[in-house]
Amino acid sequence: MLHQLVDAAADVRSRDVPDLDRPRERLQHAGVEALSDVELLALLLRAGHRGASALDLARRLHARYGGIADLAAASPHELASVAGIGPAHAAAICAAVALGRRIEGRTLARGDRIGGSADVFRHFRACLAGLAQERFYVLLLDGKGRVMRDVRVSEGTLTASLVHPREVFRLAIREAAASVILVHNHPSGDPTPSPEDVTLTARLRSAGDLVGIKVVDHVVVGHHRYASLVDLGQM
Repeated sequence: MLHQLVDAAADVRSRDVPDLDRPRERLQHAGVEALSDVELLALLLRAGHRGASALDLARRLHARYGGIADLAAASPHELASVAGIGPAHAAAICAAVALGRRIEGRTLARGDRIGGSADVFRHFRACLAGLAQERFYVLLLDGKGRVMRDVRVSEGTLTASLVHPREVFRLAIREAAASVILVHNHPSGDPTPSPEDVTLTARLRSAGDLVGIKVVDHVVVGHHRYASLVDLGQM
C-alpha cells in the first residue's frame, strides 16, 4: 500500500512540473546533447501562449518549417507570424541562430594566412549561407597576405550604386591594407557568379589598381558550396 502511495505521489509531481521544466531538468541531468531540437527550442521560448506550452509552440514551429535548418533561415517577421510566437519569441530565436553562426564561423583570425578560396568560404559560410538578402564583405590583407579584418560593406541586391568603390576601399586605405578579397552571398543558394558579379569585380579591380590595393579574389557563397572567380579563371 505504501509503495502505491509513493508511486501515485510521484505521478502527481510529474504532472505538476511545467513542460518547460522537463527539458530544463533533462539538460541539467543529462547534458544539452540529450535534448531534441524541439526541447532546445522550448528552452529558448521559455513561456507558452494562450494555453499552449513552450513545448507546444516549439513543436508547432518545428512542424511548420520541417526542421532546424529551414527555421534558422526564416526572418523575424516570418517567425512572428506563426500562431503563438510573436515578436519577442521570434527575436530570441533569431538571436540564438546568429550567435550560433558567429561561433561556428570566423575561422580566420588576425595574422592568419589564407591558403585559398576554401579558407574564405569556411570563414564566411556561417554568417552568409541561407540569408534572404545579399551581403557584401571585404577581407583586408596586409603586405604578406595575412588577415587584418573583414568589413561588411553593404546589404541588398548588388548594384554599382550599392557596392561603390569608395565604400569598398575606404577602410582598406585607412588601415593600409595591401590587398583585399571580395565576398558576397547568393540567397538562391547557387554560387555561380552572375554577369553582374563579373562586371562588378572588374570595376572594383580597376579602382583598386588606381589606389594601389590589389583585388585578390571574389568568392561567392551559396548554401553548401561556393565559387571563386580566380578558381574559375574569370579574374
